[in-house]
Amino acid sequence: MPTAPLEAYYQEIADCTGTDLHTLLPNGIRQDAGHFNVFEMDELWQSTSTELAQPLPCRSFYKISLLHGGSRAEFPNATVDIAADALVFSSPKTPFYWRRGVPQTGLFCVFTAEFLRPSSSGVVLDELPLFKADTYPIFALDEAQQARATLIFGQMREEMASDYAYKYDLLRTYVLELIHLGQKLQPASALHPAHSAAARLTSLFSELLEQQFPIETPQQTLRLRTAKDYADHLAVHVNHLNKILKETTHRTTTELIASRIGQEAEALLRQTDWPLAAIADSLGFADVAHFSHFFKRHAMQSPGAFRSVALV
Repeated sequence: MPTAPLEAYYQEIADCTGTDLHTLLPNGIRQDAGHFNVFEMDELWQSTSTELAQPLPCRSFYKISLLHGGSRAEFPNATVDIAADALVFSSPKTPFYWRRGVPQTGLFCVFTAEFLRPSSSGVVLDELPLFKADTYPIFALDEAQQARATLIFGQMREEMASDYAYKYDLLRTYVLELIHLGQKLQPASALHPAHSAAARLTSLFSELLEQQFPIETPQQTLRLRTAKDYADHLAVHVNHLNKILKETTHRTTTELIASRIGQEAEALLRQTDWPLAAIADSLGFADVAHFSHFFKRHAMQSPGAFRSVALV
């Protein structure tokens, strides 16, 4: 099933609620790696009918919802009734029909895979039981769990409104806290799936990629730069590595490497006063021109423009 891009989702919300599209996007959201946003349902859906049933395609992003009030999610092969208080996780692999109950309140956040960088353990989102394509990660919450989830979402909304320079790093922590809360609500048997060869290779690649960072001095340079570098280090053919990563992450080896280099470039531009030439050299670019061309494709603006805005 084709995925609906993030832009289409925002347009869908704007059309459904009569909200101006630009007000849904926080200022400067494209300045950080990946994308994140958080909403309160009352603010969005107050102008719509209380009963809504519409098909939703697979999304190109992840979503975590904290729901209050009964609901029903209709998946291709199952219908799941949602309890009064529930935490719901959805991923690009999860197509479903959504039916809101009466009344429906709560909060939700959306984020892309790029927003959560691979951890030092090599864990990637699609390896987590919560985001497996064949599961329905909908969890009823008791009073204590509901209070904790509400607090986390409240912290997200507070941080989104702040001018803290590193707020997106803090928001990643809040997203991970919600994910771990959901993981704890999973049956114990689901938390320890058998690791396939593909999952192991993906994990090894993610760990190897993350080991190249952070870049801490201008003299430090990336040891591994290309898809072939990583394949050789992992003792597999580059075509096999690319095939496995495409299956498990839906992205090519080169795309994953470029995304992580782009994230590091943003961090260096924000947090150091290194000349562009030093940053370009540390990240393995032949010269500033090649680095600038790469960064413009990654961040939709030049390195100089990014740095000037980030330092304001």
